[in-house]
Amino acid sequence: MIIYADHKDFPPAALLPLFEQAPWAHGRTVGETTEMLRQTDLFITAWDDGRLVGCGRVLTDYVYRASIWDVIVDAAYQGQDVGTEIMHRILNHPALQRVDLFWLCTRDKHAFYENLGFSAKEQTGMVLDRRARSCTRRETT
Repeated sequence: MIIYADHKDFPPAALLPLFEQAPWAHGRTVGETTEMLRQTDLFITAWDDGRLVGCGRVLTDYVYRASIWDVIVDAAYQGQDVGTEIMHRILNHPALQRVDLFWLCTRDKHAFYENLGFSAKEQTGMVLDRRARSCTRRETT
């Protein structure tokens, strides 16, 4: 049975196997993950017999905006509504009830998020990737 939690008092290293399954999260370290958890406002996790099998995190002001990051479900648990439950727990969390707008970045799970009510119509975002900038800067110097 999957148990869901909204606390961050677990070993950060438990996240690393999930991170390795997500293309954008490869190579994250325990130290960086520890700091990320400390700075994250809400973190929802899914556990199966003590094993972390899913997660999703939120950065928010608790009033106007919230951004959802790192929604990851272990490959062996995909298709079992773990991701859907994580998202429902985020969107319905008591601490986020006043939030007007949730932002989410995804490259390949559009249909999943559209089924939850997200829309790709709001294309107002921009991004600056420091990693790409530093590579370009190094090449030109």
